[in-house]
Amino acid sequence: MSKYWAKVNNGIVEKVIVAEESFFDTFVDDSAGQWLETKMDGSIRKNYAGIGFSYDSTMDAFIPQKLYESWILNEETCQWEAPIAYPDDGNIYYWDEDQQNWIEEE
Repeated sequence: MSKYWAKVNNGIVEKVIVAEESFFDTFVDDSAGQWLETKMDGSIRKNYAGIGFSYDSTMDAFIPQKLYESWILNEETCQWEAPIAYPDDGNIYYWDEDQQNWIEEE
């Protein structure tokens, strides 16, 4: 059964491939870094790895890139969250970093 693997070098995901686990029995990779399994549903390492994600070995988690300076890492989910919760009124909003608030789409 094929699995997803992320190549991590200096804490950053450089590529993601699909391969059988046995692929690594004969695969020769002379480049720096290590291959770590990742799953689409995030059931291991918190999130499915993407190119540019960081890997935190202490939390054993893939962490997406931070979108806004003000956002805070939720260490349980390893997802970045706005300092103010997204409104749940059914409307569509975007984050305005300058105003530090959600702005309703017009």
